[in-house]
Amino acid sequence: MQGYLMGNKGQDSTSQLFWVLDPGISHQSGVLSRGGNLCPFQEPPSNGYLLSWFLSKINVNKVNPDEIVFGGWDISNMNLADAMGRAKVFDIDLQKQLRPYMESMVPLPGIYDPDFIAANQEERANNVIKGTKKEQVQQIIKDIKAFKEANKVEKVVVLWTANTERYSNVVVGLNDTMENLLSALDRNESEISPSTLYALACILENVPFINGSPQNTFVPGLIDLSINRNSLIGGDDFKSGQTKMKSVLVDFLVGAGIKPTSIVSYNHLGNNDGMNLSAPQTFRSKEISKSNVVDDMVNSNGILYEPGEHPDHVVVIKYVPYVGDSKRAMDEYTSEIFMGGKNTIVLHNTCEDSLLAAPIILDLVLLAELSTRIQFKAENEGKFHSFHPVATILSYLTKAPLVPPGTPVVNALSKQRAMLENILRACVGLAPENNMILEYK
Repeated sequence: MQGYLMGNKGQDSTSQLFWVLDPGISHQSGVLSRGGNLCPFQEPPSNGYLLSWFLSKINVNKVNPDEIVFGGWDISNMNLADAMGRAKVFDIDLQKQLRPYMESMVPLPGIYDPDFIAANQEERANNVIKGTKKEQVQQIIKDIKAFKEANKVEKVVVLWTANTERYSNVVVGLNDTMENLLSALDRNESEISPSTLYALACILENVPFINGSPQNTFVPGLIDLSINRNSLIGGDDFKSGQTKMKSVLVDFLVGAGIKPTSIVSYNHLGNNDGMNLSAPQTFRSKEISKSNVVDDMVNSNGILYEPGEHPDHVVVIKYVPYVGDSKRAMDEYTSEIFMGGKNTIVLHNTCEDSLLAAPIILDLVLLAELSTRIQFKAENEGKFHSFHPVATILSYLTKAPLVPPGTPVVNALSKQRAMLENILRACVGLAPENNMILEYK
């Protein structure tokens, strides 16, 4: 049995909990690990190319989502039933059915630092951990141990699903190395963000930690500590809608010899995520995460783009309370085509923001847990060893994939998916898929 701890916010977590609490009426749409078309064999099972079928065949998917135990921290003490009502993601009838299950679910006190999120979040902050930053880390460790013991779980995975923070300043002597970060913690330095404190606690406790928001939680010193202790970290920022489309379309255009010259992405939404992003410092974190997604695709084509050249790329996010969780995303792609011609593609996407994110949370938990159990070795190596603790296997599900130092970042969705599929093929001793299909040539 597995444990899963998160910061809840009401929207993403209640959507996720509903899927687990009532599988009889829930749907697996959007959950890669339960309904994705990923299979290494030419002949699919009768119900399609299901990743869940494949994982059961290779006997690595030992985690049943129905057996996951949920818990979490939040700076608001609102129980999940009331948080579900406030979020207004589910219809009223469904909320009434779920309320008896969720009224007793109350988050643990969370770490709150008003310097790192929008000022408009202060009114929710009635459930906070007091003390110095080191004392807060120690409390998170105590909470993890208590959760694990109380629920008799074998393993715990922690995700940051809470507010987007502003970027932390990376300062030599403060957070640039493992030693400096731990010393800064002892000194109670103000520039250590809450998400970094949670990650610190998890690494010290050897618990996988995944960052689902765009801020730079993983400062160099934290990555250094993760590598030193071989404790899994992954991120950054759930890749759910607009960015996923962008990583597919730009990869197609550049690969087809069509040169994107202008990409303008506009969003408006009305949930608490949108309210928090209305502050300039937190919006900047999201802007960086969304803007960098095309970089590797542009750099892959030296014929279309000169060194240092890149498309004009603008990202806009506005808070419109009335639309609630129903996020609107509008994109305009302008490209150069043959003989100086111009091509413009316009997309309009309306989606329930939290219902796109919730299944990604489940996939991240399952893949992170799985990757901690996979070991491999090269032909000339004597012993098997685990993956690098910076979990690139999660990149298919994140906007700004975290990679080990010196490793190229890959954002093209097809390449990320191929990587994931081929790792699973390797688990059953199959060669990587190259799509040559020579047997039919």
